[in-house]
Amino acid sequence: MTMSLFSLSKKVKKLKLQKKHTQYSEKSSKAIPSSLQDQIHYIKEKTGNSIDVVIRKLQLSDGNGPDTAVVFVEGISDSKAINDFLIESIMNNSTVHNSRPIFEILFEKVVALGDVKEITDWDNLYLSLMSGESIILVDGTQKALSASTRGGEQRSIEEPGSQVTVRGPRDGFTESIRTNTALIRRRIQNPNLWLENMKIGSVTKTDVSIMYIKGIAKDEIVEEVRNRLKRIEIDSILESGYIEQLIEDQGFTTFPTLYHTERPDMVAGNLLEGRVAIIVNGTPFVLIAPAVFIQFFQSVEDYYGRADIATALRFLRILIFLISIIAPATYIAITTFHQEMIPTQLLVAIAAQREAVPFPALVEALIMEVAFEILREAGIRMPRAVGSAISIVGALVIGQAAVQAGIVSPAMVIVVAITAIANFATPAFAVAISARLIRFGFMFAAATFGFYGIILGVIVLAVHLCSLRSFGVPYLTPMAPLILANIGDSIIRLPLWAQKKRPKPISGDNENRVGDDQKPTPPESRGMVNSVVEKGDQDEQ
Repeated sequence: MTMSLFSLSKKVKKLKLQKKHTQYSEKSSKAIPSSLQDQIHYIKEKTGNSIDVVIRKLQLSDGNGPDTAVVFVEGISDSKAINDFLIESIMNNSTVHNSRPIFEILFEKVVALGDVKEITDWDNLYLSLMSGESIILVDGTQKALSASTRGGEQRSIEEPGSQVTVRGPRDGFTESIRTNTALIRRRIQNPNLWLENMKIGSVTKTDVSIMYIKGIAKDEIVEEVRNRLKRIEIDSILESGYIEQLIEDQGFTTFPTLYHTERPDMVAGNLLEGRVAIIVNGTPFVLIAPAVFIQFFQSVEDYYGRADIATALRFLRILIFLISIIAPATYIAITTFHQEMIPTQLLVAIAAQREAVPFPALVEALIMEVAFEILREAGIRMPRAVGSAISIVGALVIGQAAVQAGIVSPAMVIVVAITAIANFATPAFAVAISARLIRFGFMFAAATFGFYGIILGVIVLAVHLCSLRSFGVPYLTPMAPLILANIGDSIIRLPLWAQKKRPKPISGDNENRVGDDQKPTPPESRGMVNSVVEKGDQDEQ
């Protein structure tokens, strides 16, 4: 009996909440009432009388005009702009000798802010209010004014921590979407740089913008990005990673099919190639679409230095990626199946080291890999002051203790350490973490079939990469399919004067980016200079 009463009261409470929510929905869909008292009452009721929702009632200077009120959310609005350009302007306004409605006067003359618009329904009013804008209400008017006063405390522009370069700009994106778009516009001062904004998230109403250069970006890709964003139905967008998971082509893969960065110069460079940037409010990481595999091995400073040095570094990064994937697997295959491939003296040394180890090479590698992954994760999650110390000291202590205890051999510690360093050296974190997972698959394949398992794993990996797409663009472009015109900015990097065409699968009608005869040449040959010098010496004699 007690349980039935409890369940009945619970149902009644639930019905009351549903009825209250329905009333809120009906009010939000209706037009704004004319009474200022009712307007303020509805706002307080909808926001739960939250203390950060400030409602300031005002009266005109002559005392004859209708009462007004300014409503804003403290913390996400610019209080100084509200005081200087709204409250003081309204209170100092006089309407004694003016027969025009006060609402029109406020809209045209009084509010001294750049973006002012009329609002006629509750949905747009709440949306503007929660975006940091100020709402101006006038008694006797079924409309409201929305003034752009977005502001509040924001993080200053700093150097990106995840993509550090030796040469290049030192500014990075912040959590403010307007600051981020401004950083890009400072680099591309062109009216064809278009920006489209939309709200995503039924609860959070997060600002999401797409940015592209009209004429350079392919219209089909821009439309595809726009449609995928509009199809999103979710209650919250808290970071660009939400967007990435909802619009990517292939969900079941460890490889990223969208590129993310917090460097404005990298976004500007990709926009100039024809890509589309997706900027999400509240995060410093901007998404770039479409993305190709080789893009994750390129650094922004490759374009700030000499082409031959950049090409050598790209080859090194690809070698580093291969080492991070197959180094432990290679050691397991050699010591388990292919001992004849090891020089005799090295084989004797490895055999002597492994004599006291009771585990096979696979178990030995798994123990060390899991230990290093735990240390790496602990170093990231701990405070910065102690995180690096834990990673370094922990690795040294555990590695030395494991060798002395006979759990692992010294050679395995060296292999795992080289693999970890190679993983850290990968430019893009998204690909580095993919290599960390794929590495374990190669280890099991090597322990089962030796080098045949590694070769089979490479074939499967290549087929998987060929099957991936990023907004319809093949993931291994321009190698598969082979596009010779774009091969100069892939594994190798030709000089800037030789990169005349933008990437074909990505760019639109405007393909040319470098003019003709841009190769640097000296004004006159060395022989002519020598002849002039010799002629001058003869004249002096």
